[in-house]
Amino acid sequence: MKKVALFLILFVLSVVLVGCSSTDESVGDSTQKLKLAHNLNERHPVHLALERFKETVEEKSEGNIEITIHPNGQLGSESQVLEQLQAGALAMTKVSAAALTSYSEGYNAFTLPYVFADEDHFFKSMESDAVQKLYNSTEENGFIGLTFYDSGARSFYHVDKAILTPEDLDGEKIRVMGFQSQIDMMKALGGTPVTMPYGDVYTSIQSGVIDGAESNPTALTNGNHGEVAKHFSFDEHTRIPDIVVISAQIWNSLTEEQQAIIKEAAVESTEYQKGVWDEAISEARSQAEDEMDVTFHEVDKEPFREAVQPMLQNYKDEYPEVRELLNVFKELE
Repeated sequence: MKKVALFLILFVLSVVLVGCSSTDESVGDSTQKLKLAHNLNERHPVHLALERFKETVEEKSEGNIEITIHPNGQLGSESQVLEQLQAGALAMTKVSAAALTSYSEGYNAFTLPYVFADEDHFFKSMESDAVQKLYNSTEENGFIGLTFYDSGARSFYHVDKAILTPEDLDGEKIRVMGFQSQIDMMKALGGTPVTMPYGDVYTSIQSGVIDGAESNPTALTNGNHGEVAKHFSFDEHTRIPDIVVISAQIWNSLTEEQQAIIKEAAVESTEYQKGVWDEAISEARSQAEDEMDVTFHEVDKEPFREAVQPMLQNYKDEYPEVRELLNVFKELE
């Protein structure tokens, strides 16, 4: 009996030791593997910035955080990816600030015309404490903001004439993004807003369904719109950034050290993206001028600014968070 009892004791101890050994191995393998998805191609400045972000995170964490990037809409559209992220099935993505207006009213501020005096004012405003507060306002919606990427100033381009004053928009059918603020802006400037998918813009200009559209110069080349729209006017009415967001569920599962690494890398990638974006805009303008015969026009922005003031006041009155942000931006001019 003593031998049987001894055997049983040794057997139990061996099972416990094996179990402990197995647990130690899993604890030692603490690498965080995060998935990041977006709907842009690998040549886009945003993708290049996200690649830099990935490299920086993996270097700073000494390989303890690994990021896999899925570009080209591999995991779904922008809205589908955001839904996956809210559920914690995906770690990170980038979305237009305009797409976040339904989650936090403050994001409307970025979609309004002439709230930024110029590029320097835009960067200073985006790096303010007020915007950092806005990033955190969507935690209950399942995500928080990490940083922003420049998406350029949006201007009007037209099939056969320059848009130098708001009067030049009278009776003109101009494609705008499908957000209420963009429709309101177009009406305030005197044009007729038309919403449609971006992929339909080329044929709609070509067939005369619309007279023009609004975006940055890369639309002329990446979308080939310069083949059908020959005048680009730098009125620079909006600067709508992209926002890099992370799942709140995943963010809260990270250690403070891991959170700090991701946040620092995100901000560093923004600085890198600024330079890459400038190069992309310069190349697009040169290509549109040299290969597509597009004429670029400088514009006196003051008449445009004056035309949208009643619209801006309406948004300040309706959305307290927008009013608060616009007041902060004004102080930073």
